[in-house]
Amino acid sequence: MNSLVTLLPYIQIALAIVLIVAIMIQKSEAGVGGSFGGSDNFNSGFHSRRGFERILFISTIIIGILFAVSALVALFIAR
Repeated sequence: MNSLVTLLPYIQIALAIVLIVAIMIQKSEAGVGGSFGGSDNFNSGFHSRRGFERILFISTIIIGILFAVSALVALFIAR
């Protein structure tokens, strides 16, 4: 248990960095697609994700859940 307490902040920092990068990649791809005339502004948010975009979307959700779980674990361990 003592090693988890010392390791958990590093895990949270790594998850936070990976989550920020994953979110930034998604935002930049959305902006680039719309700027080159992919579709109009009304339909740009309503498309099906395929390939790498879908994998990135799902992995971002999983990383966010892992980050939230690690924060809850840190909260309960600190008591």
